[in-house]
Amino acid sequence: MAEYVTVMPEALRQTVRAVCRQGGSNEREAALVADNLVLANLSGHDSHGVGMLPQYWLAVHEKRLQVNQSARIALDNGAMVTIDGGYGYGQVIGHEAMELAILRAREHGVCVMAIRESHHIGRIGHWGEQCASAGMISTHYVNVVNRSPLVAPFGGSDARFATNPYCCAIPGRGDAEPIVLDMATSTIAMGKVRVAMNKGEEVPPGILIDNQGRPTTDPTVMFNQPIGAIRAFGEHKGFGLALIAELLSGPLSGGGTGRNRWDVGTITNNMLSIVFDPARLGGAENWQEETEAFVKFVKDSPPSPDNQTGGVLVAGEPERRMRAERNAKGIPIDVTTWNEIVAAAEMLGHKAGETRRLAGL
Repeated sequence: MAEYVTVMPEALRQTVRAVCRQGGSNEREAALVADNLVLANLSGHDSHGVGMLPQYWLAVHEKRLQVNQSARIALDNGAMVTIDGGYGYGQVIGHEAMELAILRAREHGVCVMAIRESHHIGRIGHWGEQCASAGMISTHYVNVVNRSPLVAPFGGSDARFATNPYCCAIPGRGDAEPIVLDMATSTIAMGKVRVAMNKGEEVPPGILIDNQGRPTTDPTVMFNQPIGAIRAFGEHKGFGLALIAELLSGPLSGGGTGRNRWDVGTITNNMLSIVFDPARLGGAENWQEETEAFVKFVKDSPPSPDNQTGGVLVAGEPERRMRAERNAKGIPIDVTTWNEIVAAAEMLGHKAGETRRLAGL
């Protein structure tokens, strides 16, 4: 069993902000990165939380991640905009791009936005939630370049693309919470394979294949050369959606595909986002009422015999439950991941003792 340290959310935010500043980030950038990553941990998505920091800070140290970049408009056609991320922190590029997309959707009713060459853009549900908070419906498709492929196509035996996330977010009525579907098109995210390895745990059957295409439960096959591959979820269906995400986000943004941009070692994301104002459509008068009623109809289904959640949960509810629990009790981080974070902080010149002190450890 893995050992854990438990850090309260605000202490963890302060720690991340301090080390980001040590790496050259200004106050705003450090705050956006910290808030984004800690919220991922709070939501139960540790794969996209502070465990990413060793990769981020190594990229900063090696000048592969450019600090203090902003979302730069590369092409502006009013309701259609292309953003160049300049290999900056995706937590900043994504935030600024969605701010602009929301403004354009208010003006035109819809904004189709392509983002290219952003450093790792993080949990895609974060951007869906940002749009939903502004009353907008949004859908997002993402691909990855500048690193080796991770996921095998259905019927294939080696990796040909990345985990290529898909997200759709629908705002709730009034103070009601949004529906936020946010998922990798692989069986699990690569970060969850890393988390399992750091915990010394196996992954469930049906998720990984080794470098010979044979099924395995050993997460280390994704970290030892030659690497294995993650499978797409739902066999041909997940593979089909992954392919669509690749083709909509990469070629259309100008950021390219994972076909021949490998082994640079920097997680570079391209994303296509469609953000629109539902009030501009014909069903605007009652769409939220009907949405609310249908969600209730679905949730009224009696729990299955093996249900462990107390009933049907719709997309976004598990994350909100986890946020309530971890805000109260703190965020558990396995010791291996925590030691990696401390070592990465030291690389940027932050003292290990200071990192632990800020985290309350």
